[in-house]
Amino acid sequence: MAPLVVLIVIAGLARFIGWLGNLGWLDSWPHAAALGLAAMFALTSSAHFVEPKRGALIAMVPPRLPNPAGWVTFTGLLEIGGAVGLLIPPIAKLAAAGLILLLIVMFPANIRAARADIGIKTMPLPLRTIVQGIFLGAAALVLLG
Repeated sequence: MAPLVVLIVIAGLARFIGWLGNLGWLDSWPHAAALGLAAMFALTSSAHFVEPKRGALIAMVPPRLPNPAGWVTFTGLLEIGGAVGLLIPPIAKLAAAGLILLLIVMFPANIRAARADIGIKTMPLPLRTIVQGIFLGAAALVLLG
């Protein structure tokens, strides 16, 4: 739930500051969403490198994939790269597109983990699916904005 809170709070604050200060760049929902997503992915990427969450993420990797620890490291690096990319206006849309793909590709691991009761257990699958939709919607807002 913390990633959702970070996304909402940071995007909301950024948009409010943009409106309040009549700051052109922050005075748009796509730019505010980019800041919120960057903060959210900075937070979620940390789980890929710090125990005990790293171990829980490794347990979520489907057994048919080799080197689960390598996949967790790789996806953590992709999240960091996406977060940084969202903050660089010329590549923010590309970063958003990449993060949309990453969210879609990694979601089956969340489904498997929920069904097998393994990995990071933050919320039931129906709620997790809604939250995933919110993340995808925010990234689409950046992509299309």
